[in-house]
Formats: sequence, C-alpha cells, structure tokens
Amino acid sequence: MKTTKNTILITGGTAGIGLEIAKHFAAKGNQVIVTGRDEARLKKALAQIPGAQGIVSDVSNGKDVEQLVKKLYAEFPSLNIVVNNAGRAYLSDLAEGQGTFEKAGDEMLTNYLSIIRLNEALLPLLKEQQEAAVVNVSSIVALTPNHRTATYGASKAALHSYTQSLRIALAKNSAVKVFELMPPLVNTDFSQEIGGERGIPPAAVATDLIHAIENNTYEVHVGQTAYIYDLSRSAPAEALLAMNP
Repeated sequence: MKTTKNTILITGGTAGIGLEIAKHFAAKGNQVIVTGRDEARLKKALAQIPGAQGIVSDVSNGKDVEQLVKKLYAEFPSLNIVVNNAGRAYLSDLAEGQGTFEKAGDEMLTNYLSIIRLNEALLPLLKEQQEAAVVNVSSIVALTPNHRTATYGASKAALHSYTQSLRIALAKNSAVKVFELMPPLVNTDFSQEIGGERGIPPAAVATDLIHAIENNTYEVHVGQTAYIYDLSRSAPAEALLAMNP
C-alpha cells in the first residue's frame, strides 16, 4: 500500500507513538489529522508536524466522537487511513484489588470499545476510497500478559482478537486493509510508570509501521514483540515467564 498522498487520521497523536507516527507520515507528503483531548497539548504537537491539522476530541466520549465523525465526512472526504492510537493504561495489583474494576472499565472503553465505535462510523467513508486502511495500535501484552498491567493487557488482547476478525470481514467485500501495530515497551511519557525509560524510542515504532504498510505486513511485531510472538507459539510458559520476571 502507498504511504504518500494519503489523508490520515491519528487519534491520541499529541505525544509518544502517535506523535511520531504523525511526524513520519507528514514528512512523506501525507495530509495528517491529529486528535487529542487537551487543546494545549494538541497545539504543541501541531507545531512539530508541518502541515498537520488538529481536532480536540476524546475517543472515549460519545459526543466528541459524533462531532469528530461529522467533521471528517464534511471536511476530509478523502480520508483513507485511520490510526487508532489513543490509549489508557494503569498499573494493576490484582492481589489487593483497589480500584481495579474502575481502571479496567476505563481501559476497556478507551483501548477497545472506542475503537470499534470509531471504526464503525468511518468504515463507510473508507470503503469509498480506492485504497484504504485501518491501523489498530495494540501491544506486546496482547500476546502474553504482564501481571502489573493485567487489565490493560486484557483490553489489548480483546483488540487483537477484534482486529483479526475485522481484517477477515473487510477482505471479503472491500479494499480496506487492517493492520495491527504491536509495540513492546516504548520510552514515552505514557509508559514511565512501568519503566518506560528502558523501552525503545517511539520513532522506531513509527518507522516499522510505515515499512509494514508499504509491504502489506498486517501484523507488525516491533522489537521484542517478534521474540515474544515466536516464544508464545513454541513455548507459552517460557513466554509468560519472560514477560513476568
């Protein structure tokens, strides 16, 4: 699939992986639209992405999504790539269980259900394009969980399952391709609470995504994810130990 001259929506594109993806796509001559919940952070991000446009929007808020979709249909009718990057993560202590239910609900809404809602709303527009794609940003923990991010991992495992089904369904009657970006630990503000400083740079994730889209590699195993993927297939117990040292 081509990675130039597209019209691309990136949710949660004000920092970290989303911001780097936006920068990389903008540098390749694409029209980039970035969303974020915080207007000040959105303005700061847009200053780093030449030619990009921003929309204040929270993917977990139904009214925000409705307004976002209306604006996209009206002002960006050539939209052909949607990158579902917005996410939420909390550390979990399942043994203590304090606030686990509320945190899990927030993660499931943001990381899974909100993606289904936005995809459902935008698929009619994507299907009108000659070439189109959905990119769901998942995680290494969708394959093998880490107990400290148990409910986050569960939301990403749900997203992984949904993404596989969506890919099969759309391949039957449309030209919309479905990619799943599966990063390992990445050094972003988002991940600092779980040791993000040990992670790979977000630019490496963006580079791998662009290469995958160019080569129609639908499941993108970035960095250590490739190792965990192989291990989870050959020795699941060892993979679990590797993710829970």
